[in-house]
Amino acid sequence: MSKGAGKPPEPRGTIWSPWRMEYIRQEKTGSCEFCTIAKADPVGDPEVYVLHRGVHFFVVLNLWPYNNGHSMVVPFRHVEDITDLTDDEALEMHHLSQRLVSAYRNTMNAQGVNVGLNLGRVSGGSIDHLHLHLVPRWSGDANFMPVIGNTKVLVELLKDTWTRLMEEVREWPQTKI
Repeated sequence: MSKGAGKPPEPRGTIWSPWRMEYIRQEKTGSCEFCTIAKADPVGDPEVYVLHRGVHFFVVLNLWPYNNGHSMVVPFRHVEDITDLTDDEALEMHHLSQRLVSAYRNTMNAQGVNVGLNLGRVSGGSIDHLHLHLVPRWSGDANFMPVIGNTKVLVELLKDTWTRLMEEVREWPQTKI
């Protein structure tokens, strides 16, 4: 065995991330969380964190973010796979993603953005309603905390991130793209 390989280092202590337990214990109502948001009109409600409602999609902050600004582009129509989208829906999803990347750069000085879909439970999807994740990134934003401590450090409250992004997103057209 080469030097450095072998058993993992001994833990240095306990780091708690109790906010994750709220998500884990969340009562599963049987109804789709995204369909509930889609049927409501929550733009402007900082408790729901919807940033924009388009023709086919809405944009919402992730309540359980991997990084500040982690958002999702979600179709109003309940579909589970990207292959179920119409051409108009796919185009709107793409355009909203472009706008969100620009909003991250303009309001949060994002240096990069992760964009991705988890299609199906085995891919890590936790909700059977299609949603595209966009996560702004900065140099040095990934550190030892998630790797060693199983804890993510977020530098801004969700409400403050929502408020900042809303300044830019308010200018987006509400009509078909």
